Amino acid sequence: MNGPSPGGEGERVVEQASAWVESPLQMLCAVEAHHAGLLGPTTAVVPRAGLRPLKATRRELRRLGLPEGLELAEPREQMPRRVQAVGDAFSGKVQLRWLISNPGRIVIVDDGLATIRLLELLAAGPRRPLLRARAQPTKLRAVLGLAAALRLRLSKVSVFTALDVDKDLEDGVRRAGVDLVRHDFAWLRAQPPSAEGPAERTVVLGTSLVRNGLVHRDRYLRWLTDLASQEPVAYYPHRREDPVDVALIRERPGITVHDAGAPAELTLRGLDSGQRVLSLPSTAITSLRVLLSPRGVAVEPVDVPEDWWTSRAAPALRSHLTGVSG
Repeated sequence: MNGPSPGGEGERVVEQASAWVESPLQMLCAVEAHHAGLLGPTTAVVPRAGLRPLKATRRELRRLGLPEGLELAEPREQMPRRVQAVGDAFSGKVQLRWLISNPGRIVIVDDGLATIRLLELLAAGPRRPLLRARAQPTKLRAVLGLAAALRLRLSKVSVFTALDVDKDLEDGVRRAGVDLVRHDFAWLRAQPPSAEGPAERTVVLGTSLVRNGLVHRDRYLRWLTDLASQEPVAYYPHRREDPVDVALIRERPGITVHDAGAPAELTLRGLDSGQRVLSLPSTAITSLRVLLSPRGVAVEPVDVPEDWWTSRAAPALRSHLTGVSG
């Protein structure tokens, strides 16, 4: 046999990249990042164990057929020792792993609204700790967030996102030495259309704003009830939506609740022209427009009336939400 034997002298051993994912969108974007060549020729996407939506997403991705060189690994309780790609840059476990493993190169895949928060902090400089919006951290947690920000400054960092990013913010991120890589779900768009979508003309994406205490529950439920009194509605709950609220919605006449589990980017690809998607402020609006607009499907943001907001929704937060979903 010609050429070096496996593991023999002269053979270049290619290390498999690892991507640690904790949400359906992170898993999908890790697949897209591998397809785009950001993670090398072989990648293992490792889902966090115990999360039902990740199981549904993993099952659907496998059904589609994965890109060459990509493996959807078995769920794990703990992160791999060395991880090249993550979705949640605000996780204390992720930040601690960065500090003790010296990853060198880090790819952060899209995680919706949190991605915009991350970009804002990166653009603001290394003295801004990586902490979630509205977080009230302990002193120790704040120190870890600051150390993580400094670690990123010393690493080669790419943020992989499908979101629209304001030019000033994009320029600030690049000045901070971060590579901002935009994508348009190239791999997913190349896959055959999914199974037929719901029969209803109007599809509503659920929201986490109620459970997070930012929007009044009664106003939101009344809007859904009024909408369903005019036409049948297909409702796709948000993965963090309160199950009690979903049960109440299921009881409303004219509303069919679809417990998809997988992200809307996967489950709604079968919609046809003449159908529409409605959603309160959400970064899913951007990604669904990329995927569905060529099919003639309207994806429409729903403005939140003033009296829907609770006292916990500060004006700056309201403006931020409106900006990322407009």
